Amino acid sequence: MEPVCNKTCLELSFPATETEASAGISQLSAGLAKRGLPPHKADDVKIALAEAINNVVEHAYNGVAPAKVRVTCRLDQDRLDILISDTGHPLPGCHPPDGTPASLGTRIQDLPEGGFGWFLIHQLTNDIWYERRDGCNRLSLRFNFESTR
Repeated sequence: MEPVCNKTCLELSFPATETEASAGISQLSAGLAKRGLPPHKADDVKIALAEAINNVVEHAYNGVAPAKVRVTCRLDQDRLDILISDTGHPLPGCHPPDGTPASLGTRIQDLPEGGFGWFLIHQLTNDIWYERRDGCNRLSLRFNFESTR
């Protein structure tokens, strides 16, 4: 899991397991901080990365042998673009969920186990784009921010 990187780009590929995903998210977060990701955006990026990558591990590779997750980050003065790609199952309907939060219901036992990840991703990013091409899922996340450099 050695990152490919330069001053504005960071690329990391790792096996789609919980342990490797956790290590990869930490490594990506640290690498982006070193490249100048504004500190006020660091938590948003880490949460969105964690939600998206954990979805790959839990859902895209559900029932199939997990392969790799590849994450490519491009940091510009006023934005961060992240591409997450994998060869698992496509997103249902071949598009990302709309981010509507799961209903909380009225009783604690009625709370859903999941359903909040896409809501968080939508709230924390400025743009989301998905495509399935040649057996590969490609999820792009964009974070805009004021230039501080």
